[in-house]
Amino acid sequence: MPSSAGLWAGALAEGILDTVESLAALWAQVDRSPLGSAAGYGVPLPLKRQVVARALGFAGLDLNVATVQGGRGKLEASVLFWCTQLGHELARLAQDVILFAGEEFGYLVLPAALATGSSIMPHKRNPDLFELTRGRASALEGDLIAVLQIKGKLSGGYHRDFQLLKEPLMRGLERTGGMLEAMTLAVPLLEVDRERSSAALAGGALATDEVMRRVEAGRPFRTAYREVAGELEGGRGFDAPSSDQIIARRKSTGGLGNLGLPELRSRIRRSLAWGARQRRRFDSALRKLAGNTAPLPRRRAALLPRFPASPPS
Repeated sequence: MPSSAGLWAGALAEGILDTVESLAALWAQVDRSPLGSAAGYGVPLPLKRQVVARALGFAGLDLNVATVQGGRGKLEASVLFWCTQLGHELARLAQDVILFAGEEFGYLVLPAALATGSSIMPHKRNPDLFELTRGRASALEGDLIAVLQIKGKLSGGYHRDFQLLKEPLMRGLERTGGMLEAMTLAVPLLEVDRERSSAALAGGALATDEVMRRVEAGRPFRTAYREVAGELEGGRGFDAPSSDQIIARRKSTGGLGNLGLPELRSRIRRSLAWGARQRRRFDSALRKLAGNTAPLPRRRAALLPRFPASPPS
């Protein structure tokens, strides 16, 4: 079946966006103050925990004081699971780039700026950035497993084991940030080799299109299917339709002729706006704690990319 660079890229973008949108649920767990729980059983003092939470910019409390210690490791695991899910999306993108930029396929062109030379082959471009992204995604899983193993079999209350949670958490966050930074730089520099991509349509890639063409002309599907299968076995090929014809036959929602980019752009805008609001809340809380209550400048417009109203031709 034929595909397109747009269908491939759009699927990856939507997968990443699904993970990004799930951050709001995780953020609601992070955005609760644990302070006032002491060693996990509270203290015999009339603490105003809600006042402290508001002063620090939290949206609410971890209400039951025993929840705070009993939940140690759970939040770290949730954060690393989110990072791992995002890492899997980036690793899939990286693996596809490695595969499609290889000489056997050649659909993508890897610029020299994104590759390193071989120690023995002067013509070779090694996709190191993408291979390291793929590898870091696997290492992220190790960070998540470390946290799950540390917290998984402990009884209630505080344990010194908890101090070991910080290392995999901070390492995992650093790895995720590095992967995002690298891929943000690299993806816009990729190019599509149109000739190699068009040549790949020869042979069996368009066999189903030929079956459907005959069905639209009145042949029963089973008959058309058997006819095309027999002709392929006999060595016959089928002339490739033009790109416009291939696209025109695939106008259902989400197909390569109807990628639904306006909806994706709307979702991206909403995610960016949500992130900007949380950023302003965080910055405002820090400024108040530092004694500076001046309002922060509005930065929403600068954070939102200006997408065209419709996809470019």
